[in-house]
Amino acid sequence: MIFVTGGCGFIGSCFVLDWLAAEKEPLVNIDALTYAGHLGNLQAVARHPNYTFVHADIRDAALMRDLMLQHKPRAIVHFAAESHVDRSIAAPLEFVETNVMGTVNLLKAAQALAESGDEAGFRFVHVSTDEVFGSLETSDPAFRESNRYEPNSPYSASKAASDHFVRAWFHTFGLATITTNCSNNYGPRQFPEKLIPLVIHNALRGQRLPVYGDGKQVRDWLHVSDHCAALRAVLARGQPGETYNIGGRSELANIDVVRSICATLDELRPRATPHADLIEYVTDRRGHDRRYAIDDTKIATQLGWQPAIRFDAGLRSTVQWYLDHQDWVESVTSGAYRTWVEQQYPSMRHS
Repeated sequence: MIFVTGGCGFIGSCFVLDWLAAEKEPLVNIDALTYAGHLGNLQAVARHPNYTFVHADIRDAALMRDLMLQHKPRAIVHFAAESHVDRSIAAPLEFVETNVMGTVNLLKAAQALAESGDEAGFRFVHVSTDEVFGSLETSDPAFRESNRYEPNSPYSASKAASDHFVRAWFHTFGLATITTNCSNNYGPRQFPEKLIPLVIHNALRGQRLPVYGDGKQVRDWLHVSDHCAALRAVLARGQPGETYNIGGRSELANIDVVRSICATLDELRPRATPHADLIEYVTDRRGHDRRYAIDDTKIATQLGWQPAIRFDAGLRSTVQWYLDHQDWVESVTSGAYRTWVEQQYPSMRHS
């Protein structure tokens, strides 16, 4: 069997669903069910014979060790993390506790499994972010695996630290670790604090669409299903001690993404005035990175993976999913979520 941490979150739930659809190997999902973890994401497989859910927190070192020694998985795919830059600016210690200490707890638990003699063929796949590399200028080449780490936010600093610990466990303890650094994910079941689902959510309610600064920050957009396919390739064929960059080959400015969402909604859910009229430029995020871009040559040539979903098609299907699953949106946008939005975008409080 394999372990997945954070399998009730956005990327983790996609991985779980795709794994159970394609593989016969059992999967154990460990999730603390914080605000972004939602059991409804996996309702379709709750009774699947190869699926087991464990409500547990990776910050609990003793429990992680016990679970590892009890189930003896052949691999762990580690998604569990605090992952939103704005929240990391407001509460950085939470990111240290989960992203750094939680990862170290898992590494120590995996090491205990190895030392018990049940480690044969074990793999520890650590899912990280391109944000650890810092920010690019317009003319800079895309991030390669050899780029130096230059994190600029508490979130990216916590992920960079976890990457370094994963590397250290390979070189010091011989644990078979692999790290992946992905670009911005999008797709179904993404918690609506991130750009694309936030814009869809607000636009459907006629609320303002907040865009940081001038909106010209560039990101590479990766559909979550493509990301999960890449992770399965890494788990199956990746080499221990290596890192692999995973990107969508779709560099776009944030404002262009927002306008594309608006145009799609104008077609699928028209209103009296264009949705783009709702765009509102707000004060830029502190330390906002200007551009991310991924060079995926290594994973393409060594593991045979490349993204299959074009951004225009992926965005349209994503918008359609949110239109078709407003019950899901309502279930995750609780009072706590609305309070956060009001704190983050005070000008929208009475929209």
